[in-house]
Amino acid sequence: MQYQIKRKINKVDSQQFRNLLIPEIDSVLNEAMDIFIKIVAFPRIRTQLGFEKTQRTIDDIRSLVESEHNPTNQFDIENSISVLPDDYKFYISSHVIITKGDCEAKVDTSIVQHDDNSESNSHYKSSFEWRKVNAEFNSEGIRFYNDGSFETEKFCLSYIRKPKYIHNAEDFTSTGYKLPSGEIVSGKQDCELPEHTHGEIIDIAAMILSGEMNNPGVEFAMAKLKLNQLN
Repeated sequence: MQYQIKRKINKVDSQQFRNLLIPEIDSVLNEAMDIFIKIVAFPRIRTQLGFEKTQRTIDDIRSLVESEHNPTNQFDIENSISVLPDDYKFYISSHVIITKGDCEAKVDTSIVQHDDNSESNSHYKSSFEWRKVNAEFNSEGIRFYNDGSFETEKFCLSYIRKPKYIHNAEDFTSTGYKLPSGEIVSGKQDCELPEHTHGEIIDIAAMILSGEMNNPGVEFAMAKLKLNQLN
């Protein structure tokens, strides 16, 4: 991926690109990968596709999907709050195991907005009988509501996780280098996304670099990226 970026930028201006360091290219690659994941997972532009709309988008980021994750040690049963995993990025779905007396049920959760009055509405509030549990995201994680007649015993989450940081530190120094977060990366880490996505990620990275260097190739990169998204 680093070689492909160098090749694309060198076609436009080899003199301007010559002094870019490996950590700089790594940073742009990860920025491009993050943009790609957002486009596929939950695009803010409604006309774009989105995760699980087509088999292609499912295949694009399937390697980052964590299914039926059970954060046992992070679930506060008493307050019905679960802390999100450290590698959490985007929500897909969740369900809870609830009990009432000797009865137990597996119920999919319904994510509600903070300004909703679902719990004050008898038709929409959480209910064991109607197999409905409302939940909302807050600063602590996910909070589950109940009507006081049942207990939430277990929580399972399906989500898109954060990808590992792409880097080629071993070709920079033998000891690696430090990220802005303070983490030291060494050796190398390939992109975790399927190989068929790498071309689009490289195009996004080349577009970012071209734009930062005021290269005319940025318009071509944008046109190619749009074509890849449509086909």
